Amino acid sequence: MFEDNWIDPLATLKQRGEACIMVTVLEHHGSTPRDSGTKMLVTQDKLYATIGGGHLEHLATKMAREMLDSGKDSLVVERFDLGARLGQCCGGSATLMFEPIGQSLQHLVVFGAGHVAKALLHVVATLPFRVTWIDERDEQFPAQLPDNVTKLLSDDPVGDVRDMPADSYYLVMTHNHQLDFDLAKAILKRGDAKYFGLIGSQTKKKRFQYRLRARDFTDTQINQMICPIGISAVAGKHPAEIAISVAGELIAIYQGRALENKQKPNLVQVNSDIAKLA
Repeated sequence: MFEDNWIDPLATLKQRGEACIMVTVLEHHGSTPRDSGTKMLVTQDKLYATIGGGHLEHLATKMAREMLDSGKDSLVVERFDLGARLGQCCGGSATLMFEPIGQSLQHLVVFGAGHVAKALLHVVATLPFRVTWIDERDEQFPAQLPDNVTKLLSDDPVGDVRDMPADSYYLVMTHNHQLDFDLAKAILKRGDAKYFGLIGSQTKKKRFQYRLRARDFTDTQINQMICPIGISAVAGKHPAEIAISVAGELIAIYQGRALENKQKPNLVQVNSDIAKLA
């Protein structure tokens, strides 16, 4: 008995912001495992429903995951001869359509709800992120939040770090330097951040590095901390300008681009002013 429930998993994947490929049997000729109209969903690590199993499904799954890996967003249609090409005993042929659905969302955790964070959220809300926004001060949050932003009013932001999903992005920009440091320790201790940016100047970075080494953090761990944050090509003190700079850095990370050298002087001054705004 074939399992054909792909509708419920599709809704769940959409809610989670997880991309998938819908594989549809567009047409079939002769003897094939499944008839036209049959569908299955392929994610990076799971299959939902089936187009009949065997070598055809194996090859279709491989092709779908290659599309996910490459970020391909256009339809692909391909015909398969089950006998000659795939060695299946059916002997018929099937034409499959590979349809990318959704876009994988990165998880961004923002600590602090100051002026810079507010400006930043307007930008990242338009990017492929789902955001957890954490602060202890309820009055700092706007009344309305974008759909991909979840407010977390917390008395223990440091403790919240351990509950975040693996491979998250982290931005620490609170109003309290000691809290920033405690968050840095928790994030570096996890060791699985795709990105960890700390608001502040080179002076703040050096102080944190010294304190982290005194607590037995290695240079490899400490070097995961990006401070100052933002790209130097966008310089300015207005929260919106800073937000664009930081968003540019986040985009570079999820697009797989190397970050620039952070020793440029304009970033030092900019982030010194950012820390006051946060």
